Amino acid sequence: MIPHARHGLLTLLMLTTPLAACAQQAEAPAPVAAAAPAAAQSAAPQLVTGLPDFTQLVEQVGPGVVNVEAKIGTRASAQADEGDIPEIFRRMLPPGFEMPGPGQGPQRRGGTSIGSGFVISADGYVLTNHHVVDGADEVKVTLPDRRELTAKVVGSDQQYDVALLKVDAKGLPTVRIGSSAALKPGQWVVAIGSPLGLDHSVTAGIVSAVGRSASPEQRYVPFIQTDVAINQGNSGGPLLNTRGEVVGINSQIFSVSGGYMGISFAIPIDLAMGAVDQLKSTGKVSRGQLGVQVGAVTADAVKGFDLPDNRGALVNEVLTGSPAAKAGLSPGDVIRSVNGRPVNDSSDLPPLIGAMAPGSKVTLGVLRDGKVRDITVTLSELDEGTVARDVQPTAPERDAAPAGRNPLGIQSQSLDANSRKQLGVESGGVLISRVEGAAAREAGLAPGMVVLQVGRTKVDSPAALDRELAAVKAGDTVMLLVRARGVTRFFAVTVEKG
Repeated sequence: MIPHARHGLLTLLMLTTPLAACAQQAEAPAPVAAAAPAAAQSAAPQLVTGLPDFTQLVEQVGPGVVNVEAKIGTRASAQADEGDIPEIFRRMLPPGFEMPGPGQGPQRRGGTSIGSGFVISADGYVLTNHHVVDGADEVKVTLPDRRELTAKVVGSDQQYDVALLKVDAKGLPTVRIGSSAALKPGQWVVAIGSPLGLDHSVTAGIVSAVGRSASPEQRYVPFIQTDVAINQGNSGGPLLNTRGEVVGINSQIFSVSGGYMGISFAIPIDLAMGAVDQLKSTGKVSRGQLGVQVGAVTADAVKGFDLPDNRGALVNEVLTGSPAAKAGLSPGDVIRSVNGRPVNDSSDLPPLIGAMAPGSKVTLGVLRDGKVRDITVTLSELDEGTVARDVQPTAPERDAAPAGRNPLGIQSQSLDANSRKQLGVESGGVLISRVEGAAAREAGLAPGMVVLQVGRTKVDSPAALDRELAAVKAGDTVMLLVRARGVTRFFAVTVEKG
């Protein structure tokens, strides 16, 4: 559909040109009369003042913005099918680029991906999105002066959605790289790109929010959210501040229809440029890994753990042999800072850790048992394979009788070796066989789940579970560490007052 868009634009220009020529011919006999309106127009007072004018910005930055075209043949794709991607998050690929339909497997049809990019060095390095060039057999970069150059993909990173290209050219106009760290909601920003194939389109708006966790697939990216009009084809283009500096790379739109709806997301340029250094030297990006699964500190967690507030990231699981395990972190800890930088929400932690190189030593501010302590951790290299698998809960054995009684109405049984293997439980824990208490059911507990801890205390038998729950009374909130479907997290159970 991109060629059609360009054809439509060309047709519009062809229609406009003759009309202008006719107007000039009609006015030729009376040049004085024609000049009078122009003079009157130039003398008219400016009725609207104080509005931003981005013309100088566009004139200076525009020459460094390019069009990227990737020819993609039929191939096996590591990406998820489009049906697996939430409808509200669609990559800004151009119309006509087809993702596989449900049941087609990981095959991607051949086609042309058209996006945007910008020159970051005069010797030919160009930055764009990973998803624009992913799997490309050939990549072309078209400069504003209409030169078309073949580009080599130096390196690409799916998690950050950043790709570094290189063209064989010298003395190219470049953009100025700014900093995304100082961005604040309400600041004006400008996007330049090729929406729907219309090269060098300019749109403007404001920063709506920073540090957004826009999609689970990119939990290491603290996205910049804006209301700048972004459409398919803007992918990889620069997001600029009012000084004409690049502060982000346009990457995603929030849309049900697939078109612009007022919410777009950009990758912070500080993160992208950190990736560029690695892509130049190794062709890939390595990220630091702590080795924990974290969740939000909810209001129930504040009550259940007797926390001062809901700031921080609640540790749900510590992976065996990970840097966090070696440093002594445990489920129930709340990570409040990384090297002095505050962690206000669980989504703040992955970008902070991921941006650090493997082998880095970091100091975590950890809240445990009402006290904040500093714990030093040496990061390992992130291995996406360590993410917990999605495992269905195992039903209790038919011949195993439920045991125990407690105020929550949870009946349990000991785990056998086969159940431990299926559920990924190395030691301890009890298998829920029946849930009779209304509060426990409303909290989401169900047969087949495994209770590992009550608060910060581990349980390894039905008797131990009952003992830890014996003192629970009406109005109390109990935090149970539970493993289900391959994920370990805390469940808050609040016992209603009678």
